[in-house]
Amino acid sequence: MSSESGDTIRYLTGAEVEELSRGLRIVDLVRDTLLAFRRGSAGLTPEAALRWTAPSGAAARSLILPGWSGTGYGCKIINSSLGNHERGVARAAGIIVLADPETAHPSCVMEGARISALRTAGVSLAAVEAVRGLASVTSVAFLGCGRQARAHQELLTAECPELERVLLYDHDPASRERFAAEWRRVTPGVEVRCVELAREAVAGAELTVAATTTTESYVESDWLPEGATFVNVSLDDASEGLLMGCDHLFVDDWELVSGDDHRLLGRLSRAGRVSGPGSVPPAGGRAVDAELPALVAGDYARDVGARDRVVVNPFGMGVHDIALADVIHARAAAAGVGTLLPR
Repeated sequence: MSSESGDTIRYLTGAEVEELSRGLRIVDLVRDTLLAFRRGSAGLTPEAALRWTAPSGAAARSLILPGWSGTGYGCKIINSSLGNHERGVARAAGIIVLADPETAHPSCVMEGARISALRTAGVSLAAVEAVRGLASVTSVAFLGCGRQARAHQELLTAECPELERVLLYDHDPASRERFAAEWRRVTPGVEVRCVELAREAVAGAELTVAATTTTESYVESDWLPEGATFVNVSLDDASEGLLMGCDHLFVDDWELVSGDDHRLLGRLSRAGRVSGPGSVPPAGGRAVDAELPALVAGDYARDVGARDRVVVNPFGMGVHDIALADVIHARAAAAGVGTLLPR
């Protein structure tokens, strides 16, 4: 959308973004954006990453994700440090900058962590809906109980009416207990259980959401029960054995995944062990089965059997952040919410 005045920029705080996001059909928005991406009416450009070691010794990074959807143009800047947990602050924080489609001038700046978490959860659920159907989900496990897990919880409680059991694992017992208390408050009729081992959580659920900060892969193929879906949100939880041995492997955008040299699937691509969708699998390796735009469009030719194990590896497409931010910007402008800053 266009800015209201060429001499101001609208600024939206985290609290304002959260309020403006209430009631939005996030999964539908993500699905529509994936379909728009497939049609060519939404897109992205290569991401940029700045990485460093913080004075404390923790790994830190700043990611810039440009994208466009319809008449929304902009970029997300999301920064994180693995040492933030010990400081008692959120691991990640960021902003989204939208541009006026006509002048290209910045028109809106908003807090980005809420949007980033919501769109990530929306991608997970849109993929699960395309593979299994959300209405059939009765059990879910979480590996990691932080902000991303809570965003998934928010959408799961709205989209999965048959949910009966939740299993929670986090290396920090206090984190999983806090998350369990939140689940029990929001869904009193659902069984919620904290477990001591990640394998116990995965083995007991038909859907697992991995949302940790690990850089070491550990979830093996034989942890997953038959018919399970594993959403590898944090990208490094699934082991090589699971990525190579699952029955169906889906990514959001193969170009993003294969161009990355930090995450396991990108490294396997560079090593010639995994190839892209529609390609001939390398000798002794495998090909990715499909990208999410094709999957949600119904263009995946293979049937997903009731006993098949599925892995979704969503690298993260900035186009979703821009699509969601553009809707929130429109809501803010209509309601007169935010602070107009002079240029």
